[in-house]
Amino acid sequence: MSAARAFALTWQSIFRDKAALLLFFISGIVYSFFYPLPYSAETVRAVPVAVIDQDHSALSRQLIRYAGAHPGIDVVAVTTGPEAAQELIWSGKAAGAMFIPADFSRKVLAGAQPEIEVSGNGSYPLLNKVVLNALAEVVGTVSAGIELKRTGAATPSSVQAEALRQPLAVEALPLFNVREGYASSIVPGVVVLLMQQTFLLGIGLLFGSWSSANTFPYAPTAAAYFGALNGFALVVVFNAVYFFGFVFWWQDYPRGGNLAGTVVLTVLYAYCVAALGLLIGMFFRTRERSVQLLVATSMPIVFLSGLSWPASAMPPPLQALSWLLPSTAAIQGFIATNQMGASVHEVRTELLALAGLAMVLVAAGLAKWRRMAPRG
Repeated sequence: MSAARAFALTWQSIFRDKAALLLFFISGIVYSFFYPLPYSAETVRAVPVAVIDQDHSALSRQLIRYAGAHPGIDVVAVTTGPEAAQELIWSGKAAGAMFIPADFSRKVLAGAQPEIEVSGNGSYPLLNKVVLNALAEVVGTVSAGIELKRTGAATPSSVQAEALRQPLAVEALPLFNVREGYASSIVPGVVVLLMQQTFLLGIGLLFGSWSSANTFPYAPTAAAYFGALNGFALVVVFNAVYFFGFVFWWQDYPRGGNLAGTVVLTVLYAYCVAALGLLIGMFFRTRERSVQLLVATSMPIVFLSGLSWPASAMPPPLQALSWLLPSTAAIQGFIATNQMGASVHEVRTELLALAGLAMVLVAAGLAKWRRMAPRG
C-alpha cells in the first residue's frame, strides 16, 4: 500500500464514521461558539449594590452619584436602614452595600477622617471582589477630591495641589490581554488542549472499530503508516486553522503576533498529536474502551498543562510528566507566538520538545504498526 493510498483511505474512514467525524470537526465548531459565550463580556460589570445613606448631605449624594457612574457596579437601592440593604443581599437583588454614617459630612468639614463601610457577599467570590474594589475606588475618588480642595486652599494653583497630593503619575497598560478578560486569557490555551483530546477520542473510535471487527484496513508497511500519519495530521492542521484563523478573529482574542512561528508550531503539533493518536489507538480493542480511558484522563491532562494550575507549583515529577504530552509544549508555544508575538528563537524549547516527542512517538508507533496490521 502506497502512502497516497493510505492517506486517501484515512479520510474515507473519517467520513464514513459519523462519531469520528463529529469528534474530529463538528465538536470543535460547537465548542468555539458555546464555550466562550458565558465570558463574552470578558469582565464583570454592573454588579447590583445597595447604599445606606444616613447622612443625607450634599457630600453623601455626591458619593452615591460617583457609585452610580462606576462601570463595575449598579446602585439599585438607596436606603436609610441597614436592614433593607441586608434583605436585598439575602434575596440576591444586591451583591454588596456601602454604609454612609450620619456624621460623614460633619467630620469631613471638621477635618476629621470619617469611615465609609463597604461590604460584599462572600458567597460569590468574583462578584464580591468587583463590589469591594469598585466601592473602594469610589470612596478613594471622593476622598482625593476632598484632599485636593484642602491642599488647594494652601497652594497657588490646583495643578500644584494635585502634584503635591500625587507626586508620581502611574499609567497602567495591559499587554497581550488588553481587555483583561477571562476568555482572552484562558480560551487560547484551552483550544490547543481541545484539539488534542477530541482528536485522540476520534482516532480511538476508529481503531477500536477496526480492532473489534478485525478489519484493520492498512498494510503493515512504513509507507502506509506515514500516509495515515499525514492524513490524521492534516485533521489537526484544519482544526488549528479554524481556531487560530477564524475563531480568534470572530471572538476578537489577541492573535497574529508571529504568524510564521505559529505555522511552524502548528505543523510540529499536528504530527506530534497524530503520532500519539496512532500509537495509543492501536492498543484499543473496542470503541467504548477508548472513550472511557480518554475521558477519564482529560481532567488530569488539564491540570498537567499548566492552564488551571501553575506548572511551577507542581512537584518536579509531575512537571516532567507533563512534557510527555504534546499539549504542554504547544500551549506555551502558541500563546507565546500567536498572542505575545514571540520569535521562533524564543520558543525553541517548545519546538524542540515537540520535535523530539514526535520522533519518539513515530518510532514507537511504526514498530507497533508493523506488528498490528494484518499481512496480505
